[in-house]
Amino acid sequence: MKITILGSGTSTGVPMVGCHCQVCGSSDPRDKRTRASILVEARGQRILVDTSTDLRMQALREGIPQIDAVLLTHTHADHIHGIDDLRGFHFIHRRVIPCYASQETIDQVRSNFSYIFEGLHSEGYWPLLEAVPVEDPFDLFGCRVTPVPIRHGSFLSTGYRFDNAAYLTDCSEIPERSLALLQGLDLMIIDGLRFSPHPNHFNIEGALKMSEILKPRRTVLTHLTHEVHHRDGERLPQGVEFAYDGMTVEL
Repeated sequence: MKITILGSGTSTGVPMVGCHCQVCGSSDPRDKRTRASILVEARGQRILVDTSTDLRMQALREGIPQIDAVLLTHTHADHIHGIDDLRGFHFIHRRVIPCYASQETIDQVRSNFSYIFEGLHSEGYWPLLEAVPVEDPFDLFGCRVTPVPIRHGSFLSTGYRFDNAAYLTDCSEIPERSLALLQGLDLMIIDGLRFSPHPNHFNIEGALKMSEILKPRRTVLTHLTHEVHHRDGERLPQGVEFAYDGMTVEL
């Protein structure tokens, strides 16, 4: 299994519009962060987690030839508003692909983007996704996928475990029952927004505490703001690092 960090940034991306801080003006390419998403490749199949606002740019940058399944974590704009960019893949392959998410997420996305699931034939739009509500573990392309309920402030989001790797973006709390689903990880990619506190996200201190509790072999902090220089990763404990766009991990 291979995981690619398509986007490592927060909802505004980095650089942020109108900002002239040191990180937004950085020449380090690892400080250029598109909106958070990952691609999981297993047995020749490609699983996209979230259709970020920057999906088109990410797909072109990484040369993604097709998407075989989509998983959604929640319905905030930076995580789903690139969903229309899936049309490009459909024009080539003409396949309706499964979209896995909680029932609440499916309902909200269907309300906002009904044509994605139902098509709009009078306007030349064909269905792109087939909704598959999930809450229990399921098998996908030979990979065991476990939905992990997490808190995003007062909002409920879904993390996902892929065999022994977990993706936990937009997260401020992991309930006790979900901690049990995250034991024995080789890789944990987790929200570590910034150094200062935030009510709806783990900051770096909070993400590090969660890493100490779960003890994955490797921890990658993602969904980073312009408060974080990539070079600040030198200050992180051993086994912990900052994500960057295009980063790959082989498992």
